[in-house]
Amino acid sequence: MSITETEAQESILLVDDRPENLLVLEGVLEQSGYRLFKAQSGNEALRLLLKHPIDLVLLDVQMPEMDGFEVARLIHGKKTTQDVPIIFITANSKDQEDIRRGYEVGAENYLFKPINPEELLQKVETSLKYRRYKKQMDVLEQRTIAFQQRRKEKKSTNISEE
Repeated sequence: MSITETEAQESILLVDDRPENLLVLEGVLEQSGYRLFKAQSGNEALRLLLKHPIDLVLLDVQMPEMDGFEVARLIHGKKTTQDVPIIFITANSKDQEDIRRGYEVGAENYLFKPINPEELLQKVETSLKYRRYKKQMDVLEQRTIAFQQRRKEKKSTNISEE
């Protein structure tokens, strides 16, 4: 699977309290060229998000101290990280209440354990592609606003010169 230079520079934060789960995620994703950060707790994940530009978070739901729902709420509660997509990872595939709650706190998607490597890669690529498109749309929107402002100023200058 080849990736573009832009994609190779994208950063993914892997959050799971179990090192073996982080190793599985890392093993699948490292070959795709993403820059990977790992955290074994919610607090560690939040610290990494403050230090590094992160493009996507893969977040375990069931963790001690601070569960994934609380971490997601805190991530999306900060202006600097509110747009970072989150994919929840859970072993509780049957718990519809957890799934509903995850989407309420801002999950973009869900993965269920045991991780299917192909599904993981597809969901990661889809989330990152959507994020890139959203960033491009934001830039276009800002340019459009600036253009409209300049046009408005030019019109008002032309009117005042008459």
